[in-house]
Amino acid sequence: MASPGSGFWPFGAEEGSAAAESPGTARAWCQVAQKFTGGIGNKLCALLYGDAEKPVETGARAAPGAAEPRPACTCDKKPCGCQKAEVNYAFLHSTDLLPACNGEITTMSFLQDVVDILLQYVVKSFDRSTKVIDFHYPNELLQEYNWELADQPQTLEEILLNCRTTLKYAIKTGHPRYFNQLSTGLDMVGLAADWLTSAANTNMFTYEIAPVFVLLEYVTLRKMREMVGWPGGSGDGIFSPGGAISNMYAMLIARFKMFPEVKEKGMAAIPRLVAFTSEHSHFSVKKGAAALGIGTDSVILIRCDERGKMIPSDLERRILEAKQKGFVPFLVSATAGTTVYGAFDPLIAIADICKKYKIWMHVDGAWGGGLLMSRKHKWKLNGVERANSVTWNPHKMMGVPLQCSALLVREEGLMQSCNQMHASYLFQQDKHYDLSYDTGDKALQCGRHVDVFKLWLMWRAKGTTGFEAQIDKCLELAEYLYNKIKNREGYEMVFDGKPQHTNVCFWYIPPSLRSMEDNEERMSRLMKVAPVIKARMMEYGTTMVSYQPLGDKVNFFRMVISNPAATHQDIDFLIDEIERLGQDL
Repeated sequence: MASPGSGFWPFGAEEGSAAAESPGTARAWCQVAQKFTGGIGNKLCALLYGDAEKPVETGARAAPGAAEPRPACTCDKKPCGCQKAEVNYAFLHSTDLLPACNGEITTMSFLQDVVDILLQYVVKSFDRSTKVIDFHYPNELLQEYNWELADQPQTLEEILLNCRTTLKYAIKTGHPRYFNQLSTGLDMVGLAADWLTSAANTNMFTYEIAPVFVLLEYVTLRKMREMVGWPGGSGDGIFSPGGAISNMYAMLIARFKMFPEVKEKGMAAIPRLVAFTSEHSHFSVKKGAAALGIGTDSVILIRCDERGKMIPSDLERRILEAKQKGFVPFLVSATAGTTVYGAFDPLIAIADICKKYKIWMHVDGAWGGGLLMSRKHKWKLNGVERANSVTWNPHKMMGVPLQCSALLVREEGLMQSCNQMHASYLFQQDKHYDLSYDTGDKALQCGRHVDVFKLWLMWRAKGTTGFEAQIDKCLELAEYLYNKIKNREGYEMVFDGKPQHTNVCFWYIPPSLRSMEDNEERMSRLMKVAPVIKARMMEYGTTMVSYQPLGDKVNFFRMVISNPAATHQDIDFLIDEIERLGQDL
């Protein structure tokens, strides 16, 4: 087994590890890799085990003229099977790649070199001895490199250097010590699926041009609705560019359900609408109201308890107030996994209120929806089956590569009626197949990326039990962190009790503040602690964790864990690093 600091074997082989101590084992692995990957395996083994000269870190290739340009291939085989010679990219441009005549070998060599660059980045992402971030200030990066666009093309040698430079300064979001946002991890099957969909480069609006992808979206959305609790997976849904758009879809459909005439006549034809959501909900609810012409003032924020959960009695009180003013309540957006506290609103009580007043119930489960995969934790979403719509982002807790967000709707056909425009050049009614699979007319977009394949392929690779184990592990790590710091000197928890999700919210109290009286001066100084520690983290490149204020609470760390590569040792490292970087504050 690899040591905790070595990433995953054999890629993370370090001095003293099994792979490093056993050249025979390493060579055996290389032989297998070369058998299945050809040139890519050769180059990767050369990189890892020193069988050949390692690639230059800066991305520079051999000097121009070091290798003669390879003569053009004249064979008739497609794809070409000729011996691949080294290609001198210093004399070549994108016009020498396919579809250029005889561009096959150059294209294959170029793409293999791109894959080599990507594989090196992937390997480093799991190596704890590498930085999470090579931080430079914006003006430094702008001055150090020429990023400007020019009239004349660059050579392919320069293009490969651009690729290396871009990844050199990219944040390693797959690094086991990256805890900065709700979307982390780097799944190999998901990555492969993303590459495949980019190569296929098709659109999701009709079965005609995306037959398999359209069917996979149908199958996957039905399975997700089944997990929500709708009988037989009935209903509708779509994959959208993110949770904010999924939430906006819900508002759009809820408004159409109550006032279908708004589609043709606009907001002027209907009464003043109001929506309700918790004061800890995601800002996308207000953003959706602004985009749809409902207005942010028409989004009424409901009070939360000390753990960040919506208070049902306050919701009912505000609904009655709105009705007395002549407003029309049309949507309640409950949250399953709030962004900061990771709180789950009481969905059953909220569903009762929505039923009583005939209001559309939406559940924003962008962050917490993944817990439906876990038998141990899905109770936190009890009542979600009573929702009219649900947002669920597999690119968050489930680790699917960005972007992958689903909007699920309980009533079939409603989304189509709300959004369809009958564009005759796309959605002809006399096609020779079942037109129900032409799903594009129910989307707001016309062009739509294939987001489903990443989730579907990962689900096939892991099974539901694999996702369950991954999610359970992340929640266990959050509890481990909570238990480590709840009574540790120098730490104060933002709220009492263990977290419901993987959000662990806390203040680090430097030694200079520990004996101070809890007054305005102490709060003023504590406000500056987390930003300084975060800045030092980024400059050292060792780890990343986010912070923010909330209400009357000054800046605190909001630790989230959604990367299955993280371990107890990484949590220990984070605690030690916060203390190291904050001791002198």
